[in-house]
Amino acid sequence: MSFQQKTWHEKHKASLSTGQRAADIMRNGMGSWPFVASFIGFMLIWAAINTVALAANAWDPYPYILLNLLLSMLAGLQGAILLIAAKRQDAIAAAMAQHDYDTNIEAKKEIELLISMNRVQLEILQELKKAASP
Repeated sequence: MSFQQKTWHEKHKASLSTGQRAADIMRNGMGSWPFVASFIGFMLIWAAINTVALAANAWDPYPYILLNLLLSMLAGLQGAILLIAAKRQDAIAAAMAQHDYDTNIEAKKEIELLISMNRVQLEILQELKKAASP
């Protein structure tokens, strides 16, 4: 039976709410080249269909008012999602800094203990040297 200790990142990931996970997924998706390429493709297809279908009563004729409305709503939503993700990233950075600080304090205590043990050993060695010399 092997015990696998969870890292700080695994513990943090497990503690996320559904909304926080969704914001991370959306941030990672919207901040990628595939999203940019697919979004440009979507807009080109939208414009092509509505330009060609102009004679056949397009649902969004030029100047594409509906597309502009959708883009505006998407921009507003993206801004909010990015702010949520940035706020979460700040909280993660602060928690990691506190974890690093706590680790450093523990390491300092252990180093001080080792130094004191080393001093005692040096004193013992010096006493042994004095006792062995004529």
